[in-house]
Amino acid sequence: MQKITAYMRVYLGIKKKIKNGSYKPGTLLPTEAELEKIYEVSRITVRKAVQMLANEGYVNVVQGKGTEICDISTIQRLSSVTSITETLKSKGYHVSLRSMSIEEVAAPPKAVDKLKLDKDATVYCVNRILCADGKPIAIMVNYLKKDYIPELKKYENTFVGLYDFLERTYGIVMTEAYEQVSAENADFLESQVLEIPMGSALLCSERVGFTARGPFEYAVSKLISEKYEFSVHLVGRR
Repeated sequence: MQKITAYMRVYLGIKKKIKNGSYKPGTLLPTEAELEKIYEVSRITVRKAVQMLANEGYVNVVQGKGTEICDISTIQRLSSVTSITETLKSKGYHVSLRSMSIEEVAAPPKAVDKLKLDKDATVYCVNRILCADGKPIAIMVNYLKKDYIPELKKYENTFVGLYDFLERTYGIVMTEAYEQVSAENADFLESQVLEIPMGSALLCSERVGFTARGPFEYAVSKLISEKYEFSVHLVGRR
């Protein structure tokens, strides 16, 4: 386990309580003074952690009232950085891992471009097949900058959700992402892995994820379309 900063410890602690229902939607987060005592940190540390949660849509800071716990949507909102695993769990699915591999590989051309790497750079490639209620639902491939995550290989088959694992183990938080969603038909191999007829509709998600240090992840996910959906929140006009 990598040592994480004080504000990350507060951020992860509050986030966990929101996710497990200890802090319920519509209620107020403990005051800054109370959080200082709970986590034994400074006011500045508390404020930084709460601001991160607000940026991700977990809380809403209301002037003169306090910090309100937000309702976590049951569909993946494209206005915040949410993982597929987190979204499936929020919809009530039991999410499990059918198989995983972690390898250090030469970065493919798209990863080189999206992650701003040297053309001969190597990255960690995380391949996963996710199941929802015991049935395969997604094929996921994540290319990650290896200097951020030393010795990642030793964690093979020890986690299901990548973002949660990165937060807990390396203190890495995804702050921003660009995602392109398209429709595809399952080829022979995809139909065999996902146990669906060849030609079935798939959602293909291509994502570039960022941390505070810059681009970190290039990912391609293919999901059974009838079991997953995206929601986009649009505000105003240019």
